[in-house]
Amino acid sequence: MAKRRKELPGLSDSEWAVMKVLWDGGRMATGDVYSQLTDTRDWAYSTVKTLLRRMVAKGWLDAQRVGNSYLYRPAVPRERAVRRAVSEFSSRVLDGLLTPFVAYYVEERDLTPEELSKLENIIRQQRAKGGTR
Repeated sequence: MAKRRKELPGLSDSEWAVMKVLWDGGRMATGDVYSQLTDTRDWAYSTVKTLLRRMVAKGWLDAQRVGNSYLYRPAVPRERAVRRAVSEFSSRVLDGLLTPFVAYYVEERDLTPEELSKLENIIRQQRAKGGTR
């Protein structure tokens, strides 16, 4: 029997900030995470330490003890977290409809030619499959 993955609780805005630092930086100690966040957040060192501990308990981060401290790394790949967040947003705000979400980005944002090309390729692939997943 296949092992079911434990459902992860959602991420707060503060936890997303921590995850972004770790996705970009890889394995980091608390002080390194704190240093990366000081430009954008006015948090105490103890706040970062508490967030890291809670995110390990939630399953979003892995921690490895090294001497008297820990090294943290993401337990969830960025792509999986982003897909989940988009899906939750779509369900909660747009009743599962994707068109308003995509339309907003295409109409309201300055997309690069690369981004437009990627969207066109995704649409082309979905059409080739008959629009099903």
